[in-house]
Amino acid sequence: MFSNQPQFFKLATLTLVLIFVLIFSSNTPVYSLGTEPSLSEQVDEGGAHTELTTEEHANSEHHFAAGWSVIPFVLLLAMIATGPLFFEHFWHHNYPKVAIVLASVVVLYYVFGIHNVHAPVHAFFEYVQFIALLTGLFIASGSIMISVDKKSTPFTNVAILLTGAIIANIIGTTGASMLLIRPFLRLNKGRIQSYHIIFFIFIVSNVGGALTPIGDPPLFLGFLKGVPFEWTLTHNLPSWIFAIIVLLIVFYFFDVKNKKVIKDENRSGKISIIGGINFVWLAIVIGAVFLDPNVFDWVPAIHYDGQKFSFIREIIMLSVAATSYLMADKNLLKKNDFSFEPIKEVAFIFIGIFGTMMPALEMVGNFAQSPEGAAMITHNTLYWGTGLLSGILDNAPTYLNFLAAAMASDGANINNIEHVRQFAAGGYHDSILLLQSISVAAVFFGAMTYIGNGPNFMVKSIAEQLGIKMPSFFGYIIRFSIPILLPIFIAVWLIFFYL
Repeated sequence: MFSNQPQFFKLATLTLVLIFVLIFSSNTPVYSLGTEPSLSEQVDEGGAHTELTTEEHANSEHHFAAGWSVIPFVLLLAMIATGPLFFEHFWHHNYPKVAIVLASVVVLYYVFGIHNVHAPVHAFFEYVQFIALLTGLFIASGSIMISVDKKSTPFTNVAILLTGAIIANIIGTTGASMLLIRPFLRLNKGRIQSYHIIFFIFIVSNVGGALTPIGDPPLFLGFLKGVPFEWTLTHNLPSWIFAIIVLLIVFYFFDVKNKKVIKDENRSGKISIIGGINFVWLAIVIGAVFLDPNVFDWVPAIHYDGQKFSFIREIIMLSVAATSYLMADKNLLKKNDFSFEPIKEVAFIFIGIFGTMMPALEMVGNFAQSPEGAAMITHNTLYWGTGLLSGILDNAPTYLNFLAAAMASDGANINNIEHVRQFAAGGYHDSILLLQSISVAAVFFGAMTYIGNGPNFMVKSIAEQLGIKMPSFFGYIIRFSIPILLPIFIAVWLIFFYL
């Protein structure tokens, strides 16, 4: 299963034990990002509201992390970027330890340094939700073998990418990526280049999922907060069509220039699917996503810090993953080049990201909700702020931070579901345009880096497992994101937001 299984399970167990020890080692009543009292009030131990002056609030050391605490996050990003390029052997064998150590530094600082246990708890819950969904979709789709017995042509590749962009809104960008990446690689075997994988990440793993809350995690969080299910389809469709068409056209010209020809062109022209039962498992995973205790009161939940958390859906997702794997035809898995390495890499890398990005998110949120930050809030700044940070931070909490700031600038509260519904309906000044800029940017800009969205790293890892040489972290950005994505995103901004 995993290479060096005992070490992997020891590290995983140690990580979970460390997190639980840190979570339950402090009872200090402090507030995490998004749940602090206002500048003028704080809840005392007896539950009463006490007035705080601006000066007292500013001196409240328990609420905010120090600037140096961002260093582990920056260091992790730097190592993700340079490790595979400059010290590949060390990185390949030690990235789990690096991620865990850097995350532990920040978590320990939050719990024992500033007595803020809430932020690590929220990060832990978010990580479990994140990795359970990715694991369920990854393993369930791994037992589905789609064979496209057609000639590898630019037009056929465009058709597959367009199909992936559409179904990403039905089974999520992760589900669509895991379902189609292997048949896409098999179709192009013999002429595969890194640009095939890069455009797959651009279109299927990111931009494609902008039309429904199922498509991408930030949109789903918006739905849980009160944004109507159909809102994204209604308001994101024009920019989605524009971006997908332009990306497909650019890919087509890339593929036309690829002069490599597959010798064996005796193709039947048929598309076959083996292991179709796993579509049922995929449906169960997607259905479990909606078992949210903040929406349905009957879902068993843990009440913590004013919110409700439930591991019911995560248990369902992981149970589906285990069951689908145990029931899968092992010969089919072998033919499908299935390996646990991609999900292992994502699991450890994102332990580091979720653990270390707390101070960065806190600083962004605090500035955005400060008087100075609120004064700067427009649909233009929200588009670029949400977008650029979604490329290096997890786009789901980035989406929530900027939505909270946008609503607060207009006197609305993101934790009030009626306020969110009114905001989405245009009940506040320019609120539809503000929400649209946040939604589009959070999804689109996730394609800017390998860590912008969960499926990106998984697709990259699957390709590398099959011997395809992928660009480095910086190579991806410099060779593809900046010259291809950035002009498209500027055009989206000019056409749909600026003008």
